[in-house]
Parts: sequence; structure tokens; C-alpha cells
Amino acid sequence: MRTETEHTIFLKDYAPTPYSVVAVDMDFKITEAGTRVRTQMTIEPRPETEPGTPLVLDGDGLTLQSIAIDGAPLMMVAYTTDDDGLTVVEPPFRRFVLETEVNLTPETNTKLMGLYRSSGTWCTQCEPEGFRRITYYLDRPDILAPFKVRITAPRDIAPVLLSNGNLIDKGEAGDGMHFALWEDPFPKPAYLFALVAGDLGSITDTFTTSSGRKVDLAIYCTHGKEAECLYAMDSLKRSMAWDEKRFGREYDLDVFNIVAVSDFNFGAMENKGLNIFNDKLVFALPETASDANYANIERVIAHEYFHNWTGNRITCRDWFQLCLKEGLTVYRDQEFSSDERSRPVQRIHDVENLRITQFPEDGGPLAHPPRPDRYREINNFYTTTVYQKGSEVVRMLATLLGEAGFRKGMDLYFERHDGEATTIEAFLKVFEDATGTDLSQFSRWYLNAGTPAVTASDSYDAASQTYTLTLTQKTAPTPNQPDKPPFVIPVKFGLIGPNGSPMGWTAVAGGTVKDDLIVLDGDSVTLTFTGVANRPVPSLLRGFSAPVKLSTNLTQQDLLFLARHDSDPFNRWDALQTVATQLMAAAATGSQPASADVDALRQAIMDTLGDPALDHAFKAQVIAMPDETVIARQIGRDVDPSAVAEARHALIRAIVGPVAERVEALHAELQVIEPYSPGAAQAGRRSLRNGLLSLLTAGSDRGAALAEAQYHAASNMTDRYAALAISAHNWTKAAPALLGDFRTRFGGDPLVFDKWLVASSQAPDDAVIERLRAILAAPDFPRTNPNRLRALLGSFVMSNPAQFARADGLGFRFVTEAAAEIDKVNPQVAARVLTGFRILPLLEAGRREAGRAALEALRNQHTLSRNTGDIIDRILAG
Repeated sequence: MRTETEHTIFLKDYAPTPYSVVAVDMDFKITEAGTRVRTQMTIEPRPETEPGTPLVLDGDGLTLQSIAIDGAPLMMVAYTTDDDGLTVVEPPFRRFVLETEVNLTPETNTKLMGLYRSSGTWCTQCEPEGFRRITYYLDRPDILAPFKVRITAPRDIAPVLLSNGNLIDKGEAGDGMHFALWEDPFPKPAYLFALVAGDLGSITDTFTTSSGRKVDLAIYCTHGKEAECLYAMDSLKRSMAWDEKRFGREYDLDVFNIVAVSDFNFGAMENKGLNIFNDKLVFALPETASDANYANIERVIAHEYFHNWTGNRITCRDWFQLCLKEGLTVYRDQEFSSDERSRPVQRIHDVENLRITQFPEDGGPLAHPPRPDRYREINNFYTTTVYQKGSEVVRMLATLLGEAGFRKGMDLYFERHDGEATTIEAFLKVFEDATGTDLSQFSRWYLNAGTPAVTASDSYDAASQTYTLTLTQKTAPTPNQPDKPPFVIPVKFGLIGPNGSPMGWTAVAGGTVKDDLIVLDGDSVTLTFTGVANRPVPSLLRGFSAPVKLSTNLTQQDLLFLARHDSDPFNRWDALQTVATQLMAAAATGSQPASADVDALRQAIMDTLGDPALDHAFKAQVIAMPDETVIARQIGRDVDPSAVAEARHALIRAIVGPVAERVEALHAELQVIEPYSPGAAQAGRRSLRNGLLSLLTAGSDRGAALAEAQYHAASNMTDRYAALAISAHNWTKAAPALLGDFRTRFGGDPLVFDKWLVASSQAPDDAVIERLRAILAAPDFPRTNPNRLRALLGSFVMSNPAQFARADGLGFRFVTEAAAEIDKVNPQVAARVLTGFRILPLLEAGRREAGRAALEALRNQHTLSRNTGDIIDRILAG
């Protein structure tokens, strides 16, 4: 195996390249037999460069056909090539034009990085280091240049020719060929380069910007799928309008194109003016897409569009700064979704995702800061820490500075750094300059891994009407960071009186409190509130104002009081979740909850369901029982996932049993009879109805029959798939037949087939692994398609812990054996699947050792990619 330092890249070693790229002209000739790429780069040495310094260009899997400088071919002694690129030994010490020609075979590119072919369409994926698979180049994000791209291809098989920027010419090229010439006037790094050539259908529209410019919009797709792109187009136009209103950002090109492809390693890519999307995040019809699919399309369309300014116009200096564009843009797309739908529900969704995916990452062997200081394989750092935690750091900044201060800082960021590749330090500096706030301590959020644990304790003196609140913070060691300094933690709060109303106070001493915000910036703070008439119940971390784990001395009675009376929707939801999680965790470790505790939780849930002031979508979140991963994190160590699953199921039955008839009646009342709409109102109603069906199926004898009936009667995919997934997850008697019927109905639609794979992978019975093996081994299973592999293996690893972490190790071995084969064709997918092994430190000893043994066997018995080897080494080192 490679050593710890081999291939490791460190932030401290960053240095600008000796040469810069002034302009890029590319000429692609695409045919069925292969693709020829000619590149002309105008290059010049930087002022500090010494004469005679070699020009070292990145390349991966390229074969050089010709090379020239200023039109003169180079002698072989003037350059060298190897697996990592091209070196011009002694280039001119002035501005010059380097010309290269390479031949590519996109049809055999199963890694889906660089130029590849997907269902007959040629397309590219260049982030983070795919451009070097297209041509020799300084393939790093701090090299910005304008691009001009000519594409020539046979008209009959590729009538659509697209690249970045604006179309400036097109025409015939003879012998059945045609060409298109694209120019992107905005300097960009190579990772934002894009090209698409193929026979595609499309829908078109226009958008008029706030300054009156008309932008031509188009979404390209497989012929026959045009109607499925309409919601994506609507989402795009709403995103463009929102960014103008919320952040003052107007689109800057004459066209904006989106292309949907079926083979894609990511969800989507924000290439300047030409976004390339995984088709699952574009296509939607009520018969084949669920409400969740519609919401995801809306969110990701917005995310990639928002990158035009936070990622494209202003980009990253180096890949260590990835969260500069991703965390900021996730924050922006979350705010968009909050405005378009329900802000409380969106916040709950975001925090659930953070707790289920990012908290385990932060607490295990794969932990890393949002801005890491080293990496061995950059593809492995497209993580929930960079995206979701990165967003939470931006949200904390907005909380601390206030709406006006945050907008002032963002305006300065766009003004100061437009057209630059910049850093986290520069991002924070604009907010310091705009608001006069010292953010040096706040920067620790970017530089440190780990989830801070905040502990709250309180007391009340009735005689003096004084309330005392103490907050402390501590962050556990993480890889390469044993000692953690205190963070700046904004804690939004409120005090609630005995009648459920907010309580005031006359004065506070001991720390920084402004309106409803406590700033915890030391190891601890003790605040003394005077003029508090009665003992309050504190509502802390409102809106989840910081990505921390909060522990309090609140009793179950206090938490259920908050669940009924807290004016903060997030904390109202979180209080019920906390009670349920505590009861389930206790049961999983052998301490059965008292019947009075279960009765109190049940009553609080029913009170919430009966509250007319709450919307359906929020109620649906309240009644959703905690995920098994969340329960395991509550236990903390020596977890038996099977015991967790059993405890969760038992508590649901105890809650639902006595009120099953009332829940069933409410489920019937909520049926939507109007024509389907993916809008928030209908989606919320369906969400609550299907949430009730989930409770009934897990918690009563009637639920399984209701789920089966709903499956057959459903008029939309949301209700049909919810019934299927609920049946499969509880492995009802009807589940096998429903899975069979679903595959028969929808097996021809790849994206709906993914839904079947997900439902199949989450079945809890002991035969699930053999069924999944059979699916994976079937001759017609598309083993090179990332969507299919993620749906089958990713869902099993992340959402079926009891079977993945079986005591006999079968689940671990199934995944590692599959990963070994996937790694040969697509290392990114294999590495992503294996991140599920990050749960090992939580597990009891037998399961933990079985998981480690499976990983060690994979490492020792196979030649692995750097992507996969990196993940395995980091997990085993934890």
C-alpha cells in the first residue's frame, strides 16, 4: 500500500504557477471513430518567473499527436510527456501561443470525467480535474482565461452543438459535418469548461433581467422527454428572479442552457452558461416523479444557477477553498427553497440532513474541516462537511451580522472579487470591512473539524426573580486535530412562561446578549437574567442557529411543554424528536420506557396533529419518527443496529396502537382529490397523509392493508411510491408483490427504476442481501450507471444499517465485493459507497471488527484507485 504522505497535497504548499493563460482557443472534431482536440493557449510568464523555468501542464490518459509554439513544431528534445502531463522544457520568456493536438475515445470513458459519451450524446464533466483528460492544460482553479470553442460533428448524429458562453457563428463544414463557434467572454477556470454534442430535443423560453436584457433559455433532453422539463424551466426562471431580488445578481450572458444526461457522477454541474444535469434532477411528471423529486429539481436548478456568481464569476483559488463556493451556494439555495415553500419545514429538512449525514462524518474517521489543510484525492472532499456544514457556517455569519450587515458584506464580496479566484480569508475580510466586525475567532469554523457539544444548565431564584443560564462548549479530537479552541457559537433563544407565552426580563449580566441572541465564544458563559417573574422553560438554539449538539437539563415534561408552546417551529419539532430519540435509545440499550412517558409523547403528537394553526407539511415533520442513524448517535458507542431497529419499531407500535382508529380516520380525511400539483399546499397534505400511513403500517395491524390499497388506488407517483416504500421498509406480506408490480409497471423508465432499487435495498429482512446480489448480477443491470449503483448500494449502506452492519459481516462483504468491481470502471462511485463504513466507530466490537476485516480484505486483495484507497485508509486509521 501507498504510504501516508504519498500523493498528499497540502494547503501550506500552495504557490501560483510560473505561467498564466491569457486566452484559450479549442477546436473539437467529433466523429463516431473518435474525437480530435486541437488547443491553442496564449501563455505568458509571470513577472516573478525565472527565464528557463519549464512549463508543466496537466494531462491524464492523453496521447500527444503534435505540439508547436507560435506555429513552429517542437523537436522531441524540447518537451516530455508522462502519465501526469506534458512539460515544455524551456519555453520562450515572453507571451507565446502553445498548440497541441490529442485524440480522445469518449466512448470508452467509463470514469465519466473529461469528455465521454452518454446514451449517444457527447458531454463533459471537468470538476475537479477532468479537463486534463481533454487536453494538456494548467488544470487548477486559479488559472482563469476566456475560451473560444469550435465544435465540428456529423449533423445527422449531433445536430446540437453546445459550449460555454454565447453562440457567435455556425454553419456547414462539408461531408455531412456542421460546426458551431462559442465564445465565453468571462475568464474561467478549466473546471467550468463544458461541451455537449448530440441529437437532443429541447424546450425554450426567455427571461428579461431587471435591466431589461432578454436572455434565451433552453433545456436539452432525450427526444420525447420535453414535457418532463417544464418544471425545471419554471424553477430556472424563478431562480433568476429571486437572485436579482435577494442578492442583486443579474445574469450576464445572452443565453443560459441546461442539458440533461443519463450518466453523470454528480447531481449537476454549474459550467458557465451551460449547466449539465443528471437527468433525475430535470425530468418530472406526476405519474413518474414524487413531490420530493419536484422539490429537489427546484432546489438543484437554483443551486447551479446561483453558482453563476458564487462559483463562476467568483471562484476558488484552490480546491482547499471548495466550501467557498459550495457552502455559500447551498446557503443560497436553502434560502430560495425557504422562500418558495415553507421556511420552517425547509429548515427541518436541512438540519435532518446535517444530523444524519454530516454529524457522523464529523464524528468519525472521515472528519475534516470545511476548509481542509490536506487531501490525497480531491474527489473525496465533495462531502457533506463542505456542502451542508459549509452552509451552516454562512448561516451563522448571517445570524451574527444581521440581515442588513450580511447583505452589505455580500455586496462588497461581489464588488471586490468579481473575476477572481479567491479564498475563505478574503470572503471573511469583506464582512469585517463592511461591518467593522472582528471575525478572526469565527474563522475557526472553517479551519476545524468536529461538532461542538454545547451543554446548558439553569436555575431559578423565585425570591429575587433571577434566572441563571450557563452554557459550555467542548469539541472532541478529530484526525490531525487533537485540540480544539472555543468556537463563536450564536445561540438564539427565548424564555417561555408557565402559560406558554414568551417571558421578558429587565436586565442581563455575565455575557453578550443582543435581543434573542447569546454569543458563546469562550469555554463557558453564565448569564444572569433579572426581573423574571416565574421560572421559565428555556428555548435554546432556536432555528438551529449553530451546527452543534445541544444537551440540556430539561425534563421530558419540559420538552413536551416546548413541543406544545414554543413559538419557534424548529424547536417545537426538535423537542418531540428529542423525547422520541431518548426513549428509543434507552430501549435499544435495555431500558424500557415507562408507559407514562410513552403516553405523554403520544398525547403531544396528537395535540400537534389537532392544532389548526399548524400547516400540514410541518405536522408531517413532527410525526416522522427519528432515523435509526440519529438514535445510534444518541447512544454513542457499542451500538447494535438491530436492537435500534427493534426499539424504534416497538415504540412506534406503543405510540400508535391506542389511537390507531383516530390516525386512520385522519389519513382518510387528508386524501387529495384535486388534480395533481407539486405546489407546497398539496405536497404538504400528501406528506402528512403518507406520514400517517407510515405510522399506521409500523404501529398497527391495519396499516399494511391501507398501504396496499393506497398503492393500487394512487393517481400520482408520490402516493404510489410512498405506499411501496412503507410496505418494503416494514416488509409487509404484500411487499414482495408490490415490488414486483412496481417493476413491471415502471421498469422501462430508468429514473423510476431507481425508486424500485431504493425501496428494495431498504427492506429489513435477512434475505435482502441475496436479492440485491441477484439484482446486481442480472445481465441487464446497468453496472456503469452511477444513478443505478447509488440507488442500489448507496441506499443500502446509508439507509439499512441493521442489514449493512449485520453481526455476521455479510452486509459489509457484499458492499466491499461490489465496490471492488465498480472501482475498475468508476472510482468516484466506489469511493462514495464505501464512505458508509464511517459508522464503524459507533458499532459494538464484533460488528466493528467485521467491518474492518471486509475493508482490509478489499485493500489487500485488489489493486484500487486512489479514490477508493484513500477512503479505506482513512476509515481504517480512525
